[in-house]
Amino acid sequence: MRLRSFVSTALAAVLAAAAALVPAAPAAAATADRWGFAFVKDPTVSVWTVLDTTRQWGSWKTAFPNAWADGIKVGPGRFQVRFPQVGAGQRGVPHVTPVNRSGHYCEVVRWGQSGADQIVDVQCHRPGGAREDTPFTVLWTTSSGVLPAGNSYAYVQWAGSGLIQSYNSTGMGNGAGAIGVGQYVVRFPGVGLPDLLAGNVQVTAVQPNALPRRCKVNSWGALGTLVHAEVFCYDQAGAYANTDFALSYHRRRSVVGSYGPPNHIGYLGTAVGGPTNDNSMVGVGANTVVPLAPTGRFLATFPQIGVRETHVQVVAQGPGSNYCHLTQPWSYTTDAEVDVLCFDNAGVITPHRFLATFTSRV
Repeated sequence: MRLRSFVSTALAAVLAAAAALVPAAPAAAATADRWGFAFVKDPTVSVWTVLDTTRQWGSWKTAFPNAWADGIKVGPGRFQVRFPQVGAGQRGVPHVTPVNRSGHYCEVVRWGQSGADQIVDVQCHRPGGAREDTPFTVLWTTSSGVLPAGNSYAYVQWAGSGLIQSYNSTGMGNGAGAIGVGQYVVRFPGVGLPDLLAGNVQVTAVQPNALPRRCKVNSWGALGTLVHAEVFCYDQAGAYANTDFALSYHRRRSVVGSYGPPNHIGYLGTAVGGPTNDNSMVGVGANTVVPLAPTGRFLATFPQIGVRETHVQVVAQGPGSNYCHLTQPWSYTTDAEVDVLCFDNAGVITPHRFLATFTSRV
């Protein structure tokens, strides 16, 4: 299927945005420095409560094996997740994916350090924009250093009118620019396979005022080893709307940026094939997607990687204000089954393309 990307008149607009590119300098450590993922099954708890221990893990587990991520509701649709002993201020990027059948969507309000811990503050909305509780998956990760060839990881945080954070495991500088209201282009040089789309991208809206916003991948592609992605963001009416966002790319690594462990990782995109469908245990093209009822629901299966303490992120890909998320908590024994629903702006279940990524903690 054709990608609507830079291989069109949009190429001129994207290249014009290069003046806004902001480089990132690599640090000395190995990625990922600190990270955590979790699943908020009950977003209504009014005291700090340990989150589902079968669907959370983090880099703190090496030194603090008895510590668990927990969370608390702080307002309508508003929930804070606390990753213990990994506090790193405003460094790194988060991602969040709702888990429901009713078309809710979530954004990150802010993240930061509290004592030794890292807090991620999430706001969720029902269709139409009202604030309302929903279960969701969440991760936060921060990286530095340069990785050896063969796999790659990169991320950016866009805020206001430019990049305020940027990391690329090749040591090269990422870039980004606005190409319209609520429309952005991001470039990750050196991370891809030559002229072959590979890996996976995820994007999450970041809205410091907790206004209803959501972002998606409009298109993405490869120019040599440069991976570029168009990020389009919308308000509750389905109109383009400016917002901050976090975008990450991973190829042959987990969505949190680490590898070995975890050794059990997989990702896929329903709009393209080849190495955008990859599985660390079985190889390229091994993951599958089949439609379910109602139309607009899909089952993605990741063979042989559902092992221990797992995590999933999903984002819509393609034109329009449609969005996608998880239908229910994923199942895993050896194979992992990920149930995805896609919606139009009114919250009606509607077929759409999506990108999904799965990781185990081992």
